[in-house]
Amino acid sequence: MNWQDFLNQQADINSLSVEEKTTLATALLHQDTQISQIQLSQTLNVTEPTIKNRFARIYKKFDNICPELSQTNGAGKFEKLRTYLKQLYHQNQSDEVVKNSNTELSIPPEFQSLITEKIKSFCGRQFVFNEFANFLKDYPKGYFTVIGDAGIGKSTIAAKYVSENQAICYFNVLVDGRNRPELFLESIRKQLIHRYQITNVENADLSTLLSKVTKKLNQDEKLIIVVDALDEFNQEPGAENILFLPKTLPENVYFLLTRRRYEPTKKRLYTEGVKQIELDLTDKKYDAENAKDIQEYIRFCLENDPEHKTGLQDWITSKNIPAASFIEQLAAKSENNFMYLRYMLPAIAEGDYDDLNLTQLPQGLKSYYQTHWDRMKMNDSSKAMKVMILFTLVEIATPIPCEMIAEILNQDECDVQNVLDEWIEYLRKSNIDGDICYSIYHASFLDFLKTKRELKATRKLFTKVNQRIVDYWEREQG
Repeated sequence: MNWQDFLNQQADINSLSVEEKTTLATALLHQDTQISQIQLSQTLNVTEPTIKNRFARIYKKFDNICPELSQTNGAGKFEKLRTYLKQLYHQNQSDEVVKNSNTELSIPPEFQSLITEKIKSFCGRQFVFNEFANFLKDYPKGYFTVIGDAGIGKSTIAAKYVSENQAICYFNVLVDGRNRPELFLESIRKQLIHRYQITNVENADLSTLLSKVTKKLNQDEKLIIVVDALDEFNQEPGAENILFLPKTLPENVYFLLTRRRYEPTKKRLYTEGVKQIELDLTDKKYDAENAKDIQEYIRFCLENDPEHKTGLQDWITSKNIPAASFIEQLAAKSENNFMYLRYMLPAIAEGDYDDLNLTQLPQGLKSYYQTHWDRMKMNDSSKAMKVMILFTLVEIATPIPCEMIAEILNQDECDVQNVLDEWIEYLRKSNIDGDICYSIYHASFLDFLKTKRELKATRKLFTKVNQRIVDYWEREQG
């Protein structure tokens, strides 16, 4: 866990407000950051009395776990708090090293880069983790499912939980072709064998594996398996559960699942004597929590993101927009969608929207994709080959190298590479057997591109791409 993640964790534990958390994170950007209250007030665009009042509340909330704060006056309080947090941080780091070396916990290599990317600049979602913690406390076993639309942060929640708890996991990635039940079972089996040293299970089904593992658990120890994006698995229709998840579970076995919303008839998770709880992030009762988390993320990028904060601050200054208004209005524009912000904030910082004011920015993720498509003039006939390159990624549906795309479309490899570089923020690069391969980054953008199949203007291009792919495979096999 890095320093800022640790601060966020401690802020949540001690019930700091969003403003208090931001103030603490900015004052202690690094463990030994030196910043005066004057500098802090300028950085956060608030008055010095506001800074003093925030710290007074922060000190009071940390009093219970750091009694020395109540025994210190003046500037010494800040140093006492810093010293306490540094000591606690390094203790936690040491404990984690010991824990990992003793139990050999590890995240599977195939998911490591995905998890690292997902939890970068992670903010909020504490209400989800609290509800899952209550589920573990209230029930002896069960399935807990986080539901939400594309881009709302389901995978990031799963990644954060795995990172913090070193949980057994599987991240289904449709655009990488890692979305088949046999791949899921193979990965989970390897993880369970490695962690719990179970034997004679090389071909065992999931129920058998779980039964074997529970015999290895210590008293009160729980086995938690995180599975992301159930809706993206490629599994033939049938009476069996999705991923062949067991109808019954042994005691102390829990699944943390994520998926998009879909019709109840497509749920395919039937259980007997096992509790199922669903947390729908789009439920109106979570509107306030979602809005708070979205605003916290925007505030973090505006004030603390080393890559984009300067560009964002320059943009709002040039538009004469107060920081608070920018945060509030962009949060409304996002419709509580983190993927929207993942694209929009860097685009604003890099000057892509210098010609628009805040009210003119696209409303919601789908509108953002369409706006970017239009601004790149992708509907012009002169851009047909660029469109076909993206459509090739859609139709192949697994990561492929630039060279293969060039051969399919009979184009110069350098020209194809230039287009891939132009759209790189929407693509995922991966190294497969020494080749740099490309696939669509997020299912929401894949969905957007698939809608283009239905449009008269681009339908012919999809047909042409499919024919080129068929011709390519015939040449390869011939």
